[in-house]
Amino acid sequence: MSADSIHPPNDHETDGTASPRAVSVPGMNPKPPVSWIELSIRGIPFITLHLLALFVFWTPITWTAGILFASLLALRTFCITGGYHRYFAHRAYSTSRVFQFLLGFFGCAAVQKGPLWWAGHHRGHHRHSDTPQDPHSPHETSFWWSHVGWILSNEFTETPHDDIQDFSRYPELRWLDTYHWVPGALLAAASWLLGYLVDGNGMPALVYGFLLSTLVLYHTTFSVNSLNHLFGSRRYATTDDSRNNLWIALITFGEGWHNNHHHYQSSANQGFYWWEIDISYSILVVLSKLGIVWNLRTPGEKALNHRRIHPVTGQVSSLEEMATAAGGTGDGSQRVDGGPTSSHSA
Repeated sequence: MSADSIHPPNDHETDGTASPRAVSVPGMNPKPPVSWIELSIRGIPFITLHLLALFVFWTPITWTAGILFASLLALRTFCITGGYHRYFAHRAYSTSRVFQFLLGFFGCAAVQKGPLWWAGHHRGHHRHSDTPQDPHSPHETSFWWSHVGWILSNEFTETPHDDIQDFSRYPELRWLDTYHWVPGALLAAASWLLGYLVDGNGMPALVYGFLLSTLVLYHTTFSVNSLNHLFGSRRYATTDDSRNNLWIALITFGEGWHNNHHHYQSSANQGFYWWEIDISYSILVVLSKLGIVWNLRTPGEKALNHRRIHPVTGQVSSLEEMATAAGGTGDGSQRVDGGPTSSHSA
């Protein structure tokens, strides 16, 4: 595999309000009622993974297992938030083809399906957020559907390639998307082997290091779809009910600043101000200093103030009122590493 430079085109919102390009997504029709019995049958692998985690009650934790738990949780949280989400779904920065594959591989190791499937459906969520066509709106369906039900249903099993054409052209990503279970299986085996070699017993490393960290990452990720549209504050007058929530931001490396994100989707940072902790963005900044990623997109003053809800009056700022304060590139975005703002296809 060559280390070709990857510059994904970014035709998402330019002023913080426009939607991604209008491409139909298979399976985005309103959801018919589905019984919990039916969901349970479809979700046997998902449920089995949760049941296997019950081994924590019979498996003593070791230092190896504890360190592996924290390490794999952190690594895969970044690969989901900084990789699947900010890179594949929103093209918020550029990187090499090699690092692109690594993001996809370790994202798959989180057992949340492939990068094309994840990013394609996520783009559909943004286009239809909190409408009947949203795959996981807690307002249009229920909390449990938005949290896990939509994943277990058969409506969203296929990858919407029409909506992820920019990355579907890479054969290695198509392979990962098809065989998305392989990295997770390899990581589980490697966890057991490491525990066996270090402690003489592979079960603690498998149960705590792989299984438990996978389940924690499941539900922290899913909380953005469910809780982040129910609880928190709103800085921007978006057309959905996305909210900013510090606690979710802390456990998801910055994804909890969800109202910020729905306001300016293609930004590499979701915490717009210094006090909004965004670990994934901090990692991306470090990676940019090392030359591993570049073209990190961030909102300029124009985007930061457009459609902002004033806390006292409740009124929304007009773009014209804030035009004189615009400090980005003319489209509301600005560069953090001195490079050009827009990315272009290789």
